[in-house]
Amino acid sequence: MQYTGKYLITFFLLLAGLKGVAQTDKVAGCRRCLVMAEQSQHRIAIADVSAGKIIWEWNPAMAEDVKPEHVKWFSHPSEAKMVYGRRYVLMAASGGGVALVRIADKKTVFYAYAGGNTHSAELLPDGNIVSASSTGNFLMLFRADTSGTIVNGYTKKIPIAFGHNVVWDARRSRLWTAAMDSMHVFRYNNNLQQPDLFQDTVMALPGTEAHDLFPVFGADKLWLTNATHVYRFDPVTGKTLPAKGLQNDIKSVSSGPAGFPVIVIRPKVSWWTDEVLDANGKSIFREEGLKIYKARWVLTDTFSER
Repeated sequence: MQYTGKYLITFFLLLAGLKGVAQTDKVAGCRRCLVMAEQSQHRIAIADVSAGKIIWEWNPAMAEDVKPEHVKWFSHPSEAKMVYGRRYVLMAASGGGVALVRIADKKTVFYAYAGGNTHSAELLPDGNIVSASSTGNFLMLFRADTSGTIVNGYTKKIPIAFGHNVVWDARRSRLWTAAMDSMHVFRYNNNLQQPDLFQDTVMALPGTEAHDLFPVFGADKLWLTNATHVYRFDPVTGKTLPAKGLQNDIKSVSSGPAGFPVIVIRPKVSWWTDEVLDANGKSIFREEGLKIYKARWVLTDTFSER
């Protein structure tokens, strides 16, 4: 029998044992950490803001459970988000790869190929995964079998314009994706073996080239960016309100509880930067030579996880 998604997460945690405990403790005990899609070394990195240094990384070229011929899938990481109560990181890469990595021992418990310049990935409630790709304009659904590294399992492609983002809404049991100038809402079929999405509604958005979509911490709202603006989107009313601070060419936005500034990624060169800024342009973390594409606070996402 094969088990998928979240049904093996607890089992894997038990198997991890003491391996990687020191690094896990560093991440778990970090009061202000960032998780970054970092392209200078094609890796996912977690930085301690207070210490001003990287304390954890996952590099597919060094991962024993990523086949050498598949490492190229993970070139130019495009997103990293904490999932399963911050015990795992879900990542996507422009090379087409999607991976679920355990923080404790850096085990790649699942990876697969979406293709098409993959920009985002999200967990579905049963542990399956959906990604968004901008080249070819599609979402890709994966049966995320974590009983072994399955790279050629069940997939389903869903057309979507300018695929750059996906967010699961646990309260409403819906998937949100901002596609160019429209917000698309999908229902999930909750079929563990053959996942599928069905379009529910479409809402008009201001501007064009919608890029980042991510939950506002502690609120029933979503951050939304496009080429020229940053907004707060209300899933109940479908309305957008301009956010305060930096506006144009923002690749990612993330917020936290009281005392955590809203952080943004604004490119210095092409699409990357060596610095994470707050919404007013103040430096939060910088390391020379980095090529950061997106950065998020290391926090539990209560919008998507219940």
